[in-house]
Amino acid sequence: MNIEQLRIFCLSKKGVTESFPFDETTLVFKVGNKMFALMNIDENTKVAVKCNPELAIELREKYDFITGAYHMNKKHWNSININFAEDSFIKQQINNSYELVFNSLAKNKKNEINAE
Repeated sequence: MNIEQLRIFCLSKKGVTESFPFDETTLVFKVGNKMFALMNIDENTKVAVKCNPELAIELREKYDFITGAYHMNKKHWNSININFAEDSFIKQQINNSYELVFNSLAKNKKNEINAE
């Protein structure tokens, strides 16, 4: 899976927006105005995703290609090197991140997104 495929996958989810809020190379994906994934488009090798804290540690211990996400709260964010992970695994981690963030939204925001 490459960065463009990741981008398309993220944007296929309901209510997702993309932007460059930090700089011209860090592409951020949000749902309900909350981040669930980000990547450096110049680096083209990693995607950072939000994760349940217990699962985040478990995944880092199990896979060498997962680390705490750079410049993010390591308790809640993992960085996945996409060159070493299976596409299905990457998609599952993005799905988990999206659902974690979506489920944290206020009910009216969830309803607004589901109505789109």
